[in-house]
Amino acid sequence: MSIESLEYLFLCLSTLISLVNPLGMAPLFIVLTERFEPNDRISIAKKGTLTATLILIIFALLGTYIFKFYSLTIEAFRIMGGIIFFRTGLRMLDAQISRGRSTPRETEESMESDDIAVSPIGIPVIAGPGAITASMILSGEARDAIDYGILIFTIMFTMILTFFVFRGANKLSARFGTTGLRIIQRIMGILLMVIAVQFMINGVTVVLVNIFS
Repeated sequence: MSIESLEYLFLCLSTLISLVNPLGMAPLFIVLTERFEPNDRISIAKKGTLTATLILIIFALLGTYIFKFYSLTIEAFRIMGGIIFFRTGLRMLDAQISRGRSTPRETEESMESDDIAVSPIGIPVIAGPGAITASMILSGEARDAIDYGILIFTIMFTMILTFFVFRGANKLSARFGTTGLRIIQRIMGILLMVIAVQFMINGVTVVLVNIFS
């Protein structure tokens, strides 16, 4: 594997894990599934992560075509994505759960239907706007088939990690405590903000070069 591919692998992993934020979402998963039995919680976690995996892979594979269809540039998405990621990272730094996940009304309706695995767990708790945008941006950053393979692998790896975190959410919450989970969330928030700034720098640099060249 080339240096460029390794760099792309690290970019995909750090971006997706920071945005999906399994540890930060574990307390929310506990709250949403508190009335279910342990075996049902595992089934919900499995179905939710499978749903999110499908959504993220679809957007990753269709990212390039969406750019072409709407005549969008990767630079525009870098700048827009950077703004979204920075805002999400700032909320994580304040140890707040991202508001872009689901409304109380959506959660209530999902709970009434006894099918919270797809929504709100799968979408938008796991595959939120930030993660979907990241899949499209990272797809645009891919140079060849190897990079696309890396992107699909990192999506699947992140979802497997999320499944196991949600599966052991109660144990993790008891072991780390609320303070520990918030500290981890803040660290991931800082990392996400750095990635966001770099995305914006890359996008703005290309735009300025095109304007003044």
